[in-house]
Amino acid sequence: MAASLTPAIAIHAGAAITALGIGAALLVMRKGSSRHRLLGRSWAVAMLAVALSAFFIGSGFSWLHALAVAALVGLAGAVRYARAGNPRAHRKAVVGLYVGGLVIPGLFALLPQRILGGFVWSALGLA
Repeated sequence: MAASLTPAIAIHAGAAITALGIGAALLVMRKGSSRHRLLGRSWAVAMLAVALSAFFIGSGFSWLHALAVAALVGLAGAVRYARAGNPRAHRKAVVGLYVGGLVIPGLFALLPQRILGGFVWSALGLA
């Protein structure tokens, strides 16, 4: 693949990797603590960067851009539920966003024909 690592792709990938790491920590740590709230805010900023940077990748509007819109809506809901003191709805929104907005798209991004996948597989000498 002859794609280059544009600033938008670098921001998108960096924010996604950051959100994956912070999100994993949040999922296993004690909920409601000041540490959880601080990391949760950091995760929300990283997710915001993931979703917004997606609009600067590629040309035109694709299903991936629709996923970014869904991530923004889900993120807004997760924040709203946390602020309203609704932990069950907050947890459901966050887990859904983590899996549906990071893990699953991340696996698709690692396919060899995708930009990130092409970089990874080439770096490993497998493409």
